[in-house]
Amino acid sequence: MAERRKLEAAMLALTVFGTLLIVPPLAYIFSQPISHFGVPQVVIYLFAWWALIITATVLLTHWMPRDSADNGESE
Repeated sequence: MAERRKLEAAMLALTVFGTLLIVPPLAYIFSQPISHFGVPQVVIYLFAWWALIITATVLLTHWMPRDSADNGESE
C-alpha cells in the first residue's frame, strides 16, 4: 500500500511539474526567433516536454500495483 501511495504522489508531482513547464511564462522563454531545421524553438520545447510527460506517465502507470477491485474479484 505504501508503494502505491508513493507512485500516486509521483503522478501528482508529474502532473503539477508538467503543467508548470508548459504554461506561457516559461514557454515564452523559448519563444525566440530561432529555428532548428525550420522548426521554431518553442515548438521543439513544447513537444519535447509533452513527449517526456507522456513517457513518464506510461512508466509510472506500468509500475503501479493493481487494486484487488481491478482483478475482477467481487467482495
